[in-house]
Amino acid sequence: MNGTPDGHASAPGSRDDADDNAALPEAVGAIRYVLVEPSHAGNIGASARALATMGFDRLVVVAPRDADFKSDREARALAVGAAPLLDDAAVAASLDDVLGDCTLSFAMTGYDREYGPPLRDLRSAARLAIDHLAAGRGDVAFVFGTERTGLGNRDVERCHYSCAIRADPRFASLNLAQAVQVAAYECRMAQLAVSPETSLASRFDEEPPPKVGDIEAMHEHLERGLVALGVLDPQAPRRTMARLRRLFARAQPSAADVALLRGIFAAMVERKLERAGSRGGRRAKARGLAQGTGANVQGAPRRSR
Repeated sequence: MNGTPDGHASAPGSRDDADDNAALPEAVGAIRYVLVEPSHAGNIGASARALATMGFDRLVVVAPRDADFKSDREARALAVGAAPLLDDAAVAASLDDVLGDCTLSFAMTGYDREYGPPLRDLRSAARLAIDHLAAGRGDVAFVFGTERTGLGNRDVERCHYSCAIRADPRFASLNLAQAVQVAAYECRMAQLAVSPETSLASRFDEEPPPKVGDIEAMHEHLERGLVALGVLDPQAPRRTMARLRRLFARAQPSAADVALLRGIFAAMVERKLERAGSRGGRRAKARGLAQGTGANVQGAPRRSR
């Protein structure tokens, strides 16, 4: 490996291959690398360096333990020449704020979960991400959890896929910045391997995918509808919604599909209320008729047989 003035190693041929970034117009700004609740500022700085070496520039930090991580000495030391990327890192209060307008997202987790989204290995996920971008289908996010516990179930369920790095199962634990480095490398290799002329993405591809925010709204409408119909007990929901989330993740509905389903689920609540109102109206009308009929019967002569 080549040496650099700071004493660190650089990627072989990195200077000669500077023009390769010209082949990454879609990926550079359209892939978000998201760190959820990182506890060590140094890992954020090291992640910034990892992204810079692969030509990416979009780092997002969700609810960091150290709110001043950008000025942290360790973070800046580990960022080395990627301090500008560290300075430009976006900060968000929640993962929902980050994924709201993404149309493809991967939860970086080392194992499949019973009720989580479908699991893909990182290499196939990177290819899917690049084809997604080449087709102009919207932004992509790779989401990484905390250093100690990784991503929680709630955050994993917000993503379209779970994604695993195929490490040796005897020792599969990677440092946060190492995981970011591997993911960024796979995305770079996938992009360099697929030129616009040979991309597998077709201009006659399916309808545009939905944004994460629209999917969340669909699930909210569905949950309210199921409660209104008496199918779901909000006090004891069990895993009903988690199972339904997994079902829709497998189905991969388009943006138009999600809009249609949102309308149907919203109508479940509205029609329930309408039916309740109309039944009340019919009962009141029936009571009125019964009272009126009773008065007429009392005053009417009885027929003789």
